[in-house]
Order: sequence, then C-alpha cells, then structure tokens
Amino acid sequence: MRNRFVEQLFELNREIIEMGAMCEEIIASASKALLAGDLELAKQVKENGSGIDQIERDIESRCMKLMLHQQPVAKDLRLISAALKIITDMERIGDQAEDIADLVLSLDGYPFKDEGVIDQMSQTTIQMVSASVDAFVKKDIEIAQKVIQQDDAVDAYFNQVKRNIIEQIADDHSDGEVALDLMMVAKYFERIGDHATNIAEWVIYSVTGSH
Repeated sequence: MRNRFVEQLFELNREIIEMGAMCEEIIASASKALLAGDLELAKQVKENGSGIDQIERDIESRCMKLMLHQQPVAKDLRLISAALKIITDMERIGDQAEDIADLVLSLDGYPFKDEGVIDQMSQTTIQMVSASVDAFVKKDIEIAQKVIQQDDAVDAYFNQVKRNIIEQIADDHSDGEVALDLMMVAKYFERIGDHATNIAEWVIYSVTGSH
C-alpha cells in the first residue's frame, strides 16, 4: 500500500513540474506578445490557458484520491494540502498571463515601449515560478526562501514602471491610455510574483508545518 502511495506522490510531483513549465511558457509568451505587438502569439496564450486549467483539475483529482484512499500520515497530508494550494496559485498565474494577452488583443498589436522594465519583470517572475516548483519537488526551504526574497525585486520593477508612466503622461498626454494599460500589465506581473511567493510559502509549510 505504501509503495503505491509513493508512486502516486511521484506522479503528483511530475504533474506539478509539468504545470509549472506551462506557467513559465505562458508568462514568457505573454511578455513577448506584449512587447512585439504579436496578435497571433496573444491568441496562443489564450488557448494555452485552457491547458493549465485542465492540468489543475487533474492534479486536484489526484490529490483528493490520495487523501481519500491512501490515508496519509500528517506529513504527507501537509504535502498534499500544499499541492492543492500551489496549483491554485499556478492557475491564477495562467489567468494573469491571459489578462496580458487580452490587453495585447485590445490594443490591436500596438507594441509597448517600456525600456526593458516589463521584460525584466517577466524574466524575474519566470525564475520565481521555476524555483518555487523546484523547491516543492526537492522539499528545499532554502530555495523557497530565495523566491520570497525575489518578490522585492518585482515590487521594485513595478514602482519603476509607475514612475516611468507618470513621466510619460507628463511629457505626452496623448499616450495616457496606453500608459495606463502598461500600468495594468505591470500589475499583472506583480501579481504573478505574489503567486510565486505564495507557492514558496506553501512549500515551507509542507516541510515545516508552519505557514
């Protein structure tokens, strides 16, 4: 019975790794679509979001079966509970990327000019998502804590975007609407960073029992 449970946990890890990779890809695609004004890529981001939703449902089902049929001990129960929380955050990461794609489509391919800040935000959030999933699989608190620390960098990028937008609107009122859209994009990336931080915090809970 225990061997079967261990096999199921291995499959759970594999699926979470897969979902994390999908999140990394959708963030990168959304950022690229935004900066290039690529409408086709934005549409692809929207389509890929449904794949994230599906794997979330699959993992949720596996977790429920593990709890109902395998009678996990306290430590295993924490791990499964953390996995359920983690996939919720990853699903929301997919939603934020789709929101960015929606903005690209509404602007009809207008390319953003952000002096590289948005690209830096996206790269940092991708690293955070990747590291938080890695922390879960390895049960590594140190990696999780580094992810939490990286959230400060994302917040700093967000504040930089705000300053840039204020200067942009002051210089040219005609671009005010696009500037506000850019602010929304920065907010979406900030939220992605928050969700990656949540994942890292759930990793710490799964290992220590403290959240």
